[in-house]
Amino acid sequence: MKSWMTTSLCVSAVLAVWQGLIAIGLLSHTLVPSPLEVGQYLVGAVRDGTLWDAFSVTLRRLAVGYLAGAMIGVPLGFLNARFTLCHDSLGLLALGLQALPSICWSPLALLWFGQTEWAMFFIVVMGTVWSVALATEGAVRNLPPIYLRAARTMGSKKLHLWIHVIAPAALPFILGGMKQGWAFAWRSLMAAEIYITILSGFGLGHLLHYGRELHAMDQVFGVMLIIVTVGLAADKILFGPAERSLHRQWGTDR
Repeated sequence: MKSWMTTSLCVSAVLAVWQGLIAIGLLSHTLVPSPLEVGQYLVGAVRDGTLWDAFSVTLRRLAVGYLAGAMIGVPLGFLNARFTLCHDSLGLLALGLQALPSICWSPLALLWFGQTEWAMFFIVVMGTVWSVALATEGAVRNLPPIYLRAARTMGSKKLHLWIHVIAPAALPFILGGMKQGWAFAWRSLMAAEIYITILSGFGLGHLLHYGRELHAMDQVFGVMLIIVTVGLAADKILFGPAERSLHRQWGTDR
């Protein structure tokens, strides 16, 4: 509750400064809309259903692409941590591709899949899988060696060791990697929606793109605000509590 109150006060202060800078003429009104104009756009977009339709399309694409990327990335990370050959080949590939900006996948997606949902799916998966794989590998490799020694002393080995010791012990840190992968997936999807137009559904990125084309700055700022809010909500409501709970359960919290 205290953190939410602090956040609310900070947001209120930012809005007050924003409005004040426009009022005294330090910010151009044609380039930076007032908070009131942004609020009016958001209210109107909610009433006519534009914002909700775009949000639901974007959320569906994000959920499908992120889950697929995570389901590929986590086993890949375990393989990289277990086998030296995988670490030296797939691990190096993941490290290089993670540094590749998500927008770079858009031309390939268009050439391979055209202007379809599969292009969006491909970009989100490629933005997710490598960061999740690297985070999973790092979580396994950085486990305290005492865990493995104790388990081996009690007779655990091979598959039993991985399923009952290594995977549960690495889970809190893997979840941190999943949160990082979600951030990459979210940014990848926004880049894809801005770059690729699909007639089957217009997402938040498309609203942002058309706001720029029409020079509707209230729409641009409003959609950006929604994108930031979704990112904060995912961390505060989903990943944050789950991560803290797992760290408390394993005694690794500070």
